[in-house]
Amino acid sequence: MNTMKQRLRSGEVVYGQMILELFSPGIAPILSNAGLDFVIYDMEHGRCDIGLVAEMITSCRGTRLTPIARVPDQYSFPLSRVLDLGARGVMVPRVESGEQMREVVAQLKYAPQGRRGVALGIAHDDYRPRGAAYFEQANEETVVIAIVETARALENLDDIVATPGLDIAWMGHYDLTVSLGIPAQFDHPRFLEAMDALVSSCRRHGVAAGFLPATQEDTAHWIQKGFRAISLGTDIGVFSKAISQFHSAVLKQSGGAQ
Repeated sequence: MNTMKQRLRSGEVVYGQMILELFSPGIAPILSNAGLDFVIYDMEHGRCDIGLVAEMITSCRGTRLTPIARVPDQYSFPLSRVLDLGARGVMVPRVESGEQMREVVAQLKYAPQGRRGVALGIAHDDYRPRGAAYFEQANEETVVIAIVETARALENLDDIVATPGLDIAWMGHYDLTVSLGIPAQFDHPRFLEAMDALVSSCRRHGVAAGFLPATQEDTAHWIQKGFRAISLGTDIGVFSKAISQFHSAVLKQSGGAQ
């Protein structure tokens, strides 16, 4: 049972982390022991290929984490391939229209909701034979995430978010500000309006809004505003900040000794 999706349906906030560099099998149990709900393995910006993501997904077995693959784009390979490897969710970048969103869902769902190809007794179903009930269960438990990150996506926001089968509409904040001509200006009125618009659309259509905030204070703020799927930074950012703080504290306590 996908507890992440159950919690989203109950209106709860779910927490995870995006992995771009530290593709170690130990990351999953570490994040799980920290109480997180999901992990996103980044195949778009990180060094993760199809073979490595398969290993990382396997490392999530026995943990509380829902493994999600952030694919490079909508077209590089059948999106369902990462599901066949055992991913419980797929994050798709640069979704810009309802038509594109409906195509994404169709690739990730078995008929009658979509046209995902059938291969049973492999990684995604624990190498066990399955009966007819499996297909409906898989459709129900698969997490579908669309990244909203362009000006065109904002124009078509409601059509995207209203797509049956979408679970999370994720704000791609850096890309969106670049697309809007306000790069990295996260206090700009146009960006703040886009954040509010995303939450409003998600509430109307029963979808969770997702985001990767920069700080603990930002995280609390955006949860209060209505975001319910939160990445607690990235592996690189969290590790870099922690080791920098540790180093600074040691230098301070030791009088600056090198």
